[in-house]
Amino acid sequence: MHPYLVELASLMAIFGFAIVSPGADLAMVMRQSILKGRRAAILTSFGIGTSLMVHVTYTILGLGLLISQSIALFNLVKWCGVAYLVYIGVKALRAQKADLSVASEPAVDVRSQSALKAFGLGFMANALNPKPVFFFLSIFSTVVSAATPIPVKFGYGLVMATCLILWFVGVSLFMTTPAMRARFTRISHWIDRASGLVFIALGLKLATEKAG
Repeated sequence: MHPYLVELASLMAIFGFAIVSPGADLAMVMRQSILKGRRAAILTSFGIGTSLMVHVTYTILGLGLLISQSIALFNLVKWCGVAYLVYIGVKALRAQKADLSVASEPAVDVRSQSALKAFGLGFMANALNPKPVFFFLSIFSTVVSAATPIPVKFGYGLVMATCLILWFVGVSLFMTTPAMRARFTRISHWIDRASGLVFIALGLKLATEKAG
């Protein structure tokens, strides 16, 4: 087997566990699915996947190592992430009860959400999380050879980002099926409250993270 395929298979074996683990990204996609609908959730999924390529890019270019070694830079990224998670959590807690009277989308807030906002929510939730700095530094330094060409490393990143998008699109499709929408219709207001508490809790957890 070609060594590049071995590297990619090793990366994906590790990454597969990471993408299905609960976190801010999953909470965001589930909230978007339930309260904003399939289109918004899928756009948010693409935002998360695009942001992943940002992490991959700076890791490959060596900026991730700089951030991991600089307490000031790490804290800057960390506190921006904390502020963002707490901000969207507070907004969710303060959200008014959705009007769920539209029969075709019984569990979707009829207040529209722009494509840019839906994409941006996913992008920012992932981009302002410093954990991928260490995740990609560790797996790339452990699994990927230093001799592997940079274009091949970017190819690995594209495969990982694509798989991440597909996973969250799958979550979006599942959470927006008629059966799931009907199930969440009567409790959508409490879902907003619960997701708000989850985002705030994730922000507080992130605040306790330390570099290296």
